[in-house]
Amino acid sequence: MAKAYREAGVDVEAGYEAVERIKKHVATTLRPEVLSKLGSFGASVSLKSFSYEEPVLVSGTDGVGTKLLIAINQQKYDTIGIDCVAMCVNDILAQGAEPLFFLDYLAVDKNRPEIIEELVKGICEGCRQAGASLVGGETAEMPGVYSQGDFDMAGFAVGIGERQRLIDLDQVQEGDYLIGLASSGIHSNGYSLVRKILLEDYHFNLSDKIPCLSEDQTLGEILLTPTRIYVKSVLPLIQKGKIHSLAHITGGGFIENVPRMLPKGLKADIQLGSFDCPALFDFLEEKGKIPHRQMYEIFNMGIGMVLAVGEDDLEEVQTTLTATGEKVSVIGRVKKRSDNESAVRLEEA
Repeated sequence: MAKAYREAGVDVEAGYEAVERIKKHVATTLRPEVLSKLGSFGASVSLKSFSYEEPVLVSGTDGVGTKLLIAINQQKYDTIGIDCVAMCVNDILAQGAEPLFFLDYLAVDKNRPEIIEELVKGICEGCRQAGASLVGGETAEMPGVYSQGDFDMAGFAVGIGERQRLIDLDQVQEGDYLIGLASSGIHSNGYSLVRKILLEDYHFNLSDKIPCLSEDQTLGEILLTPTRIYVKSVLPLIQKGKIHSLAHITGGGFIENVPRMLPKGLKADIQLGSFDCPALFDFLEEKGKIPHRQMYEIFNMGIGMVLAVGEDDLEEVQTTLTATGEKVSVIGRVKKRSDNESAVRLEEA
């Protein structure tokens, strides 16, 4: 059967090799609650050790989008998995939960074990950063669906939290401060536009070094900077009740995501210039001739996560986050909103 399947374009032996290659990486992510072994038909995780009074499971799923095309072009596969994990676990964090485990789905034209290993290696690094276990996944070899060298990647994560500690928008009050945590770059949203502007319209090469962006990194290296994972720095503050709400700044930028952290009747007044906007965003705005406000409807503009914090907790939250390595900025306040006002107001400095 293996020979017949191989003649149809699917190499089961390469699949077995890929599994053997990734086992050592997966083992580095396992939490003590994981009961099953890699290769089981399903993953088993015990909840017995958690001492929650009313435990709630929180799930999230996402992919990496066309950032994959940059990785394929550069033949660099060891960071894109971090992005896949980050997109899921940062969403779970925004609900106030702790990421518990992660599963991946890889779809490829042909199973190349050395590339699969690099992809899963990145996923495992993301899981370690988030404190989550990689408990399983699927690699689908689909010749005819994917062109040579192409692949897709998606992930699914489950977190756990105490119901009374999950984010409740009713906690947000007028006067709360908005804290922005710096992004590591574009993260994993907006790459279709990035590729159009830089690669199609201006014909930059990913191997180019653009002095106004970086003297050391190529354009490809800049664009493959993995998404920052905020779990270990922010989760302890959520568990202490110091964070009223959060927004993960993903697709839709500030304009779409910040309203999701606010109850009806309140708005976010954000002070532009109160945080550093990486040069890459200015470069994209200039080359793409994109109106400045539209940039905040597409990209994170240098802020990957926004937190609403009460005045009494502001100093402690800033100090704690800075100590964990986060670059922290107070970017605005929560204010009353009238019926005809936008939920996000961007004020120029």
